[in-house]
Amino acid sequence: MTGTMTDDTIYTLIPHRPPFLFIDRVVELTTDRAVTTKRIDPDAEFFRGHYPGQPIMPGVLLCEAAFQTGALLLAHRVGISPADRRVPVLTRITEARFKQVVLPGQTLSIEVQFDEQLDEAYFLTGRVSVEGKLAVRVSFACMMTVGKGPAT
Repeated sequence: MTGTMTDDTIYTLIPHRPPFLFIDRVVELTTDRAVTTKRIDPDAEFFRGHYPGQPIMPGVLLCEAAFQTGALLLAHRVGISPADRRVPVLTRITEARFKQVVLPGQTLSIEVQFDEQLDEAYFLTGRVSVEGKLAVRVSFACMMTVGKGPAT
């Protein structure tokens, strides 16, 4: 699947919602790879307290963008439907390397690659870039678990 997905489609696949949704657009979605983007709102509330006067995007939120993109990939991979109550849940972060700061108003390019599946654990690698430069690389694992279902 390539191109822009609607919010409703994204909302069907993952449980995240604004203001904690770090995906604006899905560029590519296959069973092995997902590419998304997120424009960082200069007025986002977290900038008020994260390096006031010289705001930078918190690294944990850069990782979260990769985790949400990974959740989208896994939901697509296992075939989540609107009636499905399974949700992808982060279970492990094995490595995170921060390379570049992200400033208000910049746009993230988020790429997550499916690495392997062992039993019910899915292992993925995420890369978050801005303006063509790697900002963070993170390896992580997720599992599918039963949630409350899609929010309405």
